[in-house]
Amino acid sequence: MTDNPDMTGAPPPPPPDTSGVNPWKTRLPILIGAHATGTTNSVAVLSMAPVISAAFNLTATQFGIFVSCYYGGQALWSVPSGGMTDRLGVGWALVIGHAIMAAAAVLMSYSPDFTTCMVAAFFMGIGYSMLNPSTARGVFEWFPAHRRGAAMGIKQVGVPIGGMIGAGCGFLAAYYDWHLLMLGVALIITINGLACLTLVPISTRGRGAGKNIADVMKDGRVNAFAISGGIINMGQANFFGFLTLFLVEAARMGQQTVSFAMAVAQGTSAIGRMGWGAVSDKAFGGRRIVTMAWMCAAAVLFLALMPLVNETWGYVLGFGLATCLGLTIASFAPVAQAIQVEMVSPHLAGSAVGYNMLWTHSCATLAPAVFGFAVDNLGGFTAGWLVTAGCVVIGMVILYFLVRTGPKRRTYDTGTE
Repeated sequence: MTDNPDMTGAPPPPPPDTSGVNPWKTRLPILIGAHATGTTNSVAVLSMAPVISAAFNLTATQFGIFVSCYYGGQALWSVPSGGMTDRLGVGWALVIGHAIMAAAAVLMSYSPDFTTCMVAAFFMGIGYSMLNPSTARGVFEWFPAHRRGAAMGIKQVGVPIGGMIGAGCGFLAAYYDWHLLMLGVALIITINGLACLTLVPISTRGRGAGKNIADVMKDGRVNAFAISGGIINMGQANFFGFLTLFLVEAARMGQQTVSFAMAVAQGTSAIGRMGWGAVSDKAFGGRRIVTMAWMCAAAVLFLALMPLVNETWGYVLGFGLATCLGLTIASFAPVAQAIQVEMVSPHLAGSAVGYNMLWTHSCATLAPAVFGFAVDNLGGFTAGWLVTAGCVVIGMVILYFLVRTGPKRRTYDTGTE
């Protein structure tokens, strides 16, 4: 069976948009802003990792657990957020997510200890879990199938944009208190949250969330894809989660330099997300799974080369591999989301992405703890990067051999209220 969603077994398209509004100019910028503000929230913390770790005297394992709290919040709320998106519509889901993220950033800014930081990170994850299902459904509703990959890639550019802003916080942390910087992040989130209110009137509401989620979870191919995507995402989670700490130790870079390296990775990810999204519309006859498999294969090679970074060649290899991994493992999300929404009936788009995010964030919750354990007990950062590369290989095998040739898409009831 082909993985091309436009061929036999593809779901019917969503109802046409008759509003006369150009979604590329009016709605897509808000979706970009949603990902930008949400990512600023988390990457600001990651880029300030050396400062935060020093403030609380954290080991690599402890910092890994801290990062896992963020992904744990996403994992816990991913399925409910998908159901809420299908039930409430794109607009309200985004507004709720922004409100939670802003509150979490404020809590982080006033954190007196490590425990409070973990709680704030957990609620950051809950807030961000509302974004992927809602923005993916927005693209599915408002853009034609032959341009959907490009639209998905463009809206996902918000992730590296937010990453660069967050990396800027890491640079500023050398001069300003990191608690104050998190208050600024909360303000940015609030501003875009108000803009999301304009999407409320045009959002399509559906039937009960429980029924949608149950339908999605019965689909064997959706399950296989969700598992593969989750395992692959362990590569992205560890890459961004440990990049700054790794470059400080392996290449002896300073705080400003490692923050710039994070910005480079996020910047190349912006290029990759737009490029791969467009490529997935055109290449391999529109077979997005093949496109994603090639991206993962390249990422495995680059992750395996990370142990070669040292003080002598740190700037060349460190920045070079950060660039390459930004273009590959950090850029697969828009292609994956396009695959997911096209794998199910239109009224299940949000629930499908939410269920996919459950596996994505569950694996991302596990990944930093596994990486930190490997660093502390199995041979330093070399072991961490090789274990991460192995995880991506496993996910890629599942993706190509089980999802691509997996069971046919189920036939669902359609219906909205």
